[in-house]
Amino acid sequence: MKQVCSKPTNASATCSLSWGRGSGRGRSFHDFLVASHPHNPPILLAGPTAVGKSAVALALAETIGGEIISVDSMQVYRGLDIGTAKPTAAERARVPHHLIDVVELTQPFDAAKFVTLANLALTEIQSRGHVPIFCGGTGLYFRAFLEGLGEAPPANPALRAELEATPLAELLQELEECDPAAFETIDRKNPRRVIRAIEVIRLTGKPFSAQRAAWSHAARMDPEDFQGTPHAFRFIGLTRAPADLRSRLDARVERMFSDGLVEETRRLLARGLEQNKTAMQAIGYRQVVEHLRGESALAGTIELVKARTRRFAKRQMTWFRKQPGIHWIELAPTDETNGIVEKLNLN
Repeated sequence: MKQVCSKPTNASATCSLSWGRGSGRGRSFHDFLVASHPHNPPILLAGPTAVGKSAVALALAETIGGEIISVDSMQVYRGLDIGTAKPTAAERARVPHHLIDVVELTQPFDAAKFVTLANLALTEIQSRGHVPIFCGGTGLYFRAFLEGLGEAPPANPALRAELEATPLAELLQELEECDPAAFETIDRKNPRRVIRAIEVIRLTGKPFSAQRAAWSHAARMDPEDFQGTPHAFRFIGLTRAPADLRSRLDARVERMFSDGLVEETRRLLARGLEQNKTAMQAIGYRQVVEHLRGESALAGTIELVKARTRRFAKRQMTWFRKQPGIHWIELAPTDETNGIVEKLNLN
């Protein structure tokens, strides 16, 4: 039975995690900076897929004595290797990496778990006298780490199962009736996000859009607030000219297929890939699954993955452009990795 704009369905629902300054429910990122070693504050490195973040982070870590914390919502899953451009065993041997291969395909993972594990990694890295380097393209995870998750209620398994069994058209109709503002801005082709919005509305009895705005602004953290202090940290964004990035994106997709993405997906299906709706959102895997079902030819699948990857990179940049405090550096096609590290100007 559909429940529209009702009061909370779970009176005992509590926030999954609150990380905001002044929230009274948890420690802020500022608190961690103050408690951390003053000589090795973290460095945050963000940007769209294929811009070159991983290579830069690796070289930077070797240069300054750092360890890398992956900020990637898909690299946390064991087995999602080729399609997520996961660091190789050789790269992980050169520099310690964290938050990679932390859960099985059958296990859930979200921003709250990321923040918990990221803070553990941050503390461990600094205790060794090394520099934590956060590197990735999942904007939500960066924001959750810096600003907190506010009063977001945790997932309700029974309600989630009910919503997942409901046709997307019905879910969108309910969202439009309950929260027109959220309906206008949400990605309507992404069932996972639509389901989460309705889940929050039903659990709290309040519009999702209003709550999301409060979560985003309750604990705004700006790296510039700490520049010139012993606890200063850097938030760096890497970008490229559109034609350059597109060329790199297309080359990356072609390399993934030549490296065995189709066979990797075939193996993952046997391990339950399709049952994990979050993992199935990873670009490349869903399209290859459709190819393995006979719904598309391989050549068409490759071109589709290229198009979806380019679209994804644009969404990443839209997200990061709204994140305050990022110092943007545009890279040129001729830039070498070591030269890029020098451009970061971390002195």
